[in-house]
Amino acid sequence: MAGKQAKTLSDNQVRSLLIYAKHTRYPARNTVAVLLSVKAGLRAGEIAKLKWEMVLDPQGNIADAISLQDSIAKKGSGRTIPIHKDLSKALRKLSQQGTSGPVVRSERNQAMTPLSVVCWFAKAYRELGFEGCSSHSGRRTFITRAARKIHKVGGSLRDVQMLAGHRSIEVTQRYIDGDSDAQRRLVSLI
Repeated sequence: MAGKQAKTLSDNQVRSLLIYAKHTRYPARNTVAVLLSVKAGLRAGEIAKLKWEMVLDPQGNIADAISLQDSIAKKGSGRTIPIHKDLSKALRKLSQQGTSGPVVRSERNQAMTPLSVVCWFAKAYRELGFEGCSSHSGRRTFITRAARKIHKVGGSLRDVQMLAGHRSIEVTQRYIDGDSDAQRRLVSLI
């Protein structure tokens, strides 16, 4: 897939991916990995390196936001990402297995490597028959959906850029899929 962007996921594909995750050997972990991708826009490396201290509040409960540290983010682009209610629920369930160290653990109870996360998503997409998808598909889906809805909450593309951890708005714009139906509706309003 060199040189091509990962495809974004439809709502049905996200549902299928979550059902797939729930029927794997590690359903709680894999559900969290999927939701970190599609509901928080994390990269595979950020999913692999995310620690519980970044998702817990001082009382040890799931926080309202992920405090992604510069040390695990690409180009030191740490950021704060509000936690979606579905992700919060999945993190609470996973936290029953312990809340120290990495959030997403390998079979040997260690942090997964970024490559392991990439391979897990590749296997899932292959088994589901989702062509053109990769570990970056969830992130592109998150960014595209955020860009399409940001005006509804009074925000701007700059807010999406900050959630994505991009240094330039141009990079964020490259992640966003166009929508021909929306373009038709827009032109009809002009």
